[in-house]
Amino acid sequence: MQKDDGGLMNYLYYLLVAVPVAVYLELTHASPLLIFVFSSLAIIPLAGLMGKSTEELAIVAGPRVGGLLNATFGNATELIITIFALKEGLFDVVKASIAGSILGNILLVLGFAAFLGGIKNKTLQFNYQIANLNTSLLFLVVVALIIPAMFYHAGDLDSAEAQTLSLITAILLITIYVTSLYFSFKSHRHLFHTSHNVLEKAEWNKYVSLAVLAGSVVLVALMSEFLVGSLEHMVQQVGVSEIFIGFILIPIIGNAAEHSTAVLMAIKNRMDLALEIAVGSSTQIALMITPLLVFISYLFGKPMHLIFHQLELTGIALAVLVVNFAIRDGETNYLEGLILLFTYVILGTAFYFV
Repeated sequence: MQKDDGGLMNYLYYLLVAVPVAVYLELTHASPLLIFVFSSLAIIPLAGLMGKSTEELAIVAGPRVGGLLNATFGNATELIITIFALKEGLFDVVKASIAGSILGNILLVLGFAAFLGGIKNKTLQFNYQIANLNTSLLFLVVVALIIPAMFYHAGDLDSAEAQTLSLITAILLITIYVTSLYFSFKSHRHLFHTSHNVLEKAEWNKYVSLAVLAGSVVLVALMSEFLVGSLEHMVQQVGVSEIFIGFILIPIIGNAAEHSTAVLMAIKNRMDLALEIAVGSSTQIALMITPLLVFISYLFGKPMHLIFHQLELTGIALAVLVVNFAIRDGETNYLEGLILLFTYVILGTAFYFV
């Protein structure tokens, strides 16, 4: 999160009152729906605090360490939520959350950013090198997810073989992610210079930043446990599927503050930063968070494979294709933003009926 979105965060901080409310509801064994709602509301400002403290540490530590910090904590909230879902064996929720995060960032967030920013600025320009790298990496993700599913659904792989292939795929994905970080921040960093890379002064010292980051992580973990624990009962009470919850709600809850920042940056004609937040976040989820979840699943004794639902795979493939056409020329506008938004609405509606 950037410094010029402080006004937005001031409003989000009011949601921190949901933290003690969620704790009270959990301790009194209240309605699962209420626990789910208030723990979800509590996670939104906590995620914002995590982002704020990470950025403050990045300014103090310098660009290299800062890049690593942002890469590590950029999607930490959603990682924590999905780890608790993984612990409970809710693999469908985890995979839907992965798919929903990828699609939410490149369709919903980038769509809103291009639409609202394009209305104000007519044409939004950005570094096409960043766009090309991220879309190339996302195409690799499409291949990596479709191949195991295609062979599994065709009957050419049994469950054990699918699990082995998924583990190999996870290792390769995280390897390419680490390599892409080296490419962007070290060997070819001159290609990725953008106008927003200016010297900033930290508002918090490193001790305050570390304390806020540590406290936010602990509280996000607690709220995530409440959220996941109430999920199954809440689903029965409301009558929606776990896949829809994972696809729509969890990604929005975990990244609401960051999503708002991307839109604000686009409105201010800082599309490089908006693109970095939206598409870069999708790349990070696909190449870092997804493999990590596979590895962590082994620690719980419940290995998760990467065989996704056909609708999830179709959605990811089509979304990457649409986004590639929208950003490959280094500029975008409100019409392309609207196309991305409508694509997301169509996919979200389909998931509602799954």
